[in-house]
Amino acid sequence: MIKVKKILPITGSLAALFFSLSAFSTADASDYKAPRNSLGQPDLQGVWDFRTLTPLERPKALGDKAVFSSDEAETFRQTVTAINDTDNKKDLDLPSEIDVEVPYNSFWLDFGDSVGDDRRTSLIVDPANGRLPELTPAAMAGRQNYLLRKLPVREFFSIGLNTFRPVGPESLGLSERCMLGFNAGPPLIPSAYNNNIRIVQTPSHVVLMTEMIHDARIIPMDGSAHLPQEMKKWSGDSRGHWDGDTLVVETTNFTDKTPAYQLPNGNVDDPTQIGALGSGKDMKLTERFTRTGKSRLVYEYTVEAPSTFTKPFTVAIEMRPTEDQMYEYACHEGNHAMVGMLGGARMMEKEEAKK
Repeated sequence: MIKVKKILPITGSLAALFFSLSAFSTADASDYKAPRNSLGQPDLQGVWDFRTLTPLERPKALGDKAVFSSDEAETFRQTVTAINDTDNKKDLDLPSEIDVEVPYNSFWLDFGDSVGDDRRTSLIVDPANGRLPELTPAAMAGRQNYLLRKLPVREFFSIGLNTFRPVGPESLGLSERCMLGFNAGPPLIPSAYNNNIRIVQTPSHVVLMTEMIHDARIIPMDGSAHLPQEMKKWSGDSRGHWDGDTLVVETTNFTDKTPAYQLPNGNVDDPTQIGALGSGKDMKLTERFTRTGKSRLVYEYTVEAPSTFTKPFTVAIEMRPTEDQMYEYACHEGNHAMVGMLGGARMMEKEEAKK
């Protein structure tokens, strides 16, 4: 949530899939067999927590190092935990506007308290360097217009844009307008809080209910075709099937009003590299859910967006079960900040007009 100089990330090939599943399988037992529901399917139901300190991208300083040693993982954990501790601002050299833009103390934040059991140095497992692929020339040009906030706005939030004055609600980020959650995707991207998802299975559908923005994707499992290409949706059009013990969800028909990918706030190598990348207009998302232990579920996804990235990339996240309740995220009901931002912008314009 905080864009500062010292902050670290909050955060499909067959080889990548093998690496991620084999690494996670040691969390409980390598010969683990997932429990079955009454339909004979692997039982994935329940609330799963996907928070983690593992960064999305491998820091450049680590080079080809794919896995931390146990000591390195502990050092990394301590470093990131200290940085995420907003109560310790005196040591972080934070700009004063942070107290206005992000008035949360550490009690309200939930970044997680460890990297994954496999101690990977990045959530990205393909490409092998643990980093996002290069952007296409068109997507790079779009990045240059980031601060211009051209419509349609594909950014998830406006934090850090200190000189930005919204003309209207359409100028604000998608999560600020309660359209999409900044970590809920699809795909999921671990972030500052509400890193929970509930999975419900029925004979004909699977429901993926995210805590952020409380969005529910109701996914047919009957082999039916996707919607016609001209029918676009904020969260795309999803269809699911079983590949052995793995639930596979393929999603297309994203609207061009969403990004192909939203970077987490903050980057270990360049803190200015935040925000939306490209457009979801030609994006295909393939998600895979596989239980690898009693207390582990591997969530893996591959993003294919040829107008944005020069090649696909794959992310793998370890999710853990939780007995905690998922509470309603009453976004619009409590969205007083939008009124304040719009009112403040109009007030500044009036003050300048008097000069």
